[in-house]
Amino acid sequence: MDLVVLFKALILGIVEGLTEFLPISSTGHLILAGDLLHFNDERGKAFEIIIQAGAILAVCWEYRIRLLHVAGRLGRPDANRFVFNLLVAFVPAAVLGLLFAHKIKQYLFSPVPVASAFILGAFVILWAEKRQHTVRVNRVEDMRWHDALMVGFAQTLALIPGTSRSGSTIIGGMLLGLSRQAATEFSFFLAIPTLFAATGYEIYKNRSLFIHSHGNMLVFAVGFVTAFISALFAVRALLRYISHHDFTAFAWYRIVFGFVVLATAWSGLVDWSVG
Repeated sequence: MDLVVLFKALILGIVEGLTEFLPISSTGHLILAGDLLHFNDERGKAFEIIIQAGAILAVCWEYRIRLLHVAGRLGRPDANRFVFNLLVAFVPAAVLGLLFAHKIKQYLFSPVPVASAFILGAFVILWAEKRQHTVRVNRVEDMRWHDALMVGFAQTLALIPGTSRSGSTIIGGMLLGLSRQAATEFSFFLAIPTLFAATGYEIYKNRSLFIHSHGNMLVFAVGFVTAFISALFAVRALLRYISHHDFTAFAWYRIVFGFVVLATAWSGLVDWSVG
């Protein structure tokens, strides 16, 4: 096994874990990092999706007591409502993803469109943070099915790489009347079915990569483990951060980073892939 490839997997795993739950787009960062590291072939694209499972396991671990509590209470109204809300919110992105995934990857999985989405998404965050928030749902457990459905529709925006799944669901939830804490936690929980489904689908589509090469398995394993560890750190850090801050800093990061990518692309300083 090429140690350079394993090092690339290590770097991309860290990038995935640190960015998956922040409103800065993990997919966008992986596309950019993969392009810089020349790890953007079919294996690289599958790798970017598959290592998301490592990040999701970090959420499962962080909320293991709560998830086990829900599992133990299935059949009771509160637990049933929680699970039903997750399923309702999961459906819109799942349907649109199946319908348009190929076209999205064909036209939008490249650095310049990603950088543009970084910037546009940042202005949405700044606009949302300047609005007066009327909170009517303080806890995830108090969400109604139509609250979940609207958050699910907000999540569909994240099919555009660079938009951010967590950013779409958190900001969307806040605009719908969820508290910052409730919107963030529901975003974490919604990531579980969404990203596990995406990972399973990607593994099925690219099963030949696993069947015919043990080397690929090691590459995916390195990315998976590093994504888990770094995501666990990021989840805990974000929960601490939102107790005292809004998301404005993330918006400015997106703007600066997006313009750096565009400037280096247009000047030729970095040979970003396009198209």
